[in-house]
Amino acid sequence: MKKKEIFMRGIIKENPVLVLVLGLCPALAVSTQAENALGMGLATTFVLLGSNIVISLLRKIIPGSTRIPCYIVLIASFTVLIKMVIEAYAYTLYQSLGIFLPLIAVNCIIFARAEMFANRNTAIDSILDALGSGIGFTVALLAIATIREIFGSGTFFGISLPWLIDNNAMIFTLAPGGFIVFACLLAAVNKFSKSQNTRKDMDCKGCPSAAACGKLTANALSGGEN
Repeated sequence: MKKKEIFMRGIIKENPVLVLVLGLCPALAVSTQAENALGMGLATTFVLLGSNIVISLLRKIIPGSTRIPCYIVLIASFTVLIKMVIEAYAYTLYQSLGIFLPLIAVNCIIFARAEMFANRNTAIDSILDALGSGIGFTVALLAIATIREIFGSGTFFGISLPWLIDNNAMIFTLAPGGFIVFACLLAAVNKFSKSQNTRKDMDCKGCPSAAACGKLTANALSGGEN
């Protein structure tokens, strides 16, 4: 797989939230404000990047029978590190993220990339994979948070927006609003993906009704044997 494909896959084709539907707990919990979503996305990207690099470098040393406990120790270590940094230099963000910051240690996105990619590929490829997945996760959180903050609070990154600040819909700041926004974005992504696949696969030979509609000759269907 080319380097560009490895990087872009996590952003678009295998977006952790909007395609693979992973990490929904922090995605919906902290996405009431765009600032919180950005902070969570960057923190998760840091842990994902660090764990991918170390696991890739040690993949031939870590015994297969104990790889999961080793992953847990490594991921938890990077989580504690980023937690301490945020607590020291961005205390307001630290308070806003709350329990979901240390819970990065058990984020299924990070375990999935460690097991499915970093454990089987070089450090360079693992870095690209981590950056792609991290950016994809951050973009998804920002998309959800932007809609929820603008319509739910009438602000964007804490900046008041004219008219919306006095005519906001509080439901978007609550759990039901999070699920509504996520469902709409998920439906949009699925619709776009299906339309793209339909255009690429629009071939009579791939259609189960090709023989009945008569668009293919018997010679074409039989592979030229007749």
